[in-house]
Amino acid sequence: MAGEKNAQIEPSEQLRRASEWWTTEIIDIKPGSIRMRGYAIEELIGRISFPQMIWLMLRGELPSAEQSVLLEAALVSAVDHGPQAPSISVSRMAVTCGLPLNGAMASAVNVLDDIHGGAGEQCMGLYSQIAQHLEGGMALVKATEAGLEVFVAEFGKMIPGFGHRFHPTDPRAVRLLALVDEARQKGVIDGRFADIGRSVESVLEHQKGKKLPMNIDGATAVIYSELGFSAPLGRGLFVLSRSVGILAHAWEQSQQGGRIKGPMPPSIPYNYTGKAERRLTLQQTTNR
Repeated sequence: MAGEKNAQIEPSEQLRRASEWWTTEIIDIKPGSIRMRGYAIEELIGRISFPQMIWLMLRGELPSAEQSVLLEAALVSAVDHGPQAPSISVSRMAVTCGLPLNGAMASAVNVLDDIHGGAGEQCMGLYSQIAQHLEGGMALVKATEAGLEVFVAEFGKMIPGFGHRFHPTDPRAVRLLALVDEARQKGVIDGRFADIGRSVESVLEHQKGKKLPMNIDGATAVIYSELGFSAPLGRGLFVLSRSVGILAHAWEQSQQGGRIKGPMPPSIPYNYTGKAERRLTLQQTTNR
């Protein structure tokens, strides 16, 4: 019996097993002591920025000041994109349904998946595939074409990170790429993924006969790749960033009030495409 087996274990052995149940290199807490990756929390507070803290928690070491600036720029750029963004609208609707801020934020974050919220991670995966072709000796254009071919075969013709349904040119991407170029000139990054991103833009224009400018997802994918983050962490960083906008909109809606607000005003009808009006016949009823 399980209970009999547990009863035979010495208390010291039970304590050892319990202590080893979870292991972490991230934090060490003792009475009166909190150390994050080895650093005392009181030494970090007031001395490092929030982006530096994010880097430390995810990577185990502190970034350089220049790396932190680039990470911060990417985080700032993706904070919000208006109430038409599903995650933002969900946060506002959730508040009008009575949810507190934490519930509204959780509801909104849960819609940040492959379609809404996943483009940056997917774009990082594409860039990584192209980088592998480059390491195999391919020229940049050929490597880009090969990477796109593999991506399209697996995921379809829509290439994440390029083109935008709203912005002819995404102003966030323009600024981010300018910062990437500055960081490259200073030797903060080597610029390999910046070259890859621009090559994808060029090859797509040649293939489709029109320009699909790099958007924020493509530009942040360049930055996160240049800084050495894995693709899944790219999505996690986007979620961190967008959570700020989600919180701001949830709070604003809580101050504005409103009750059970749907995605459209009741005065604007939806498009019904079902059967025309009809009546139940006597033959269809159940005898009771």
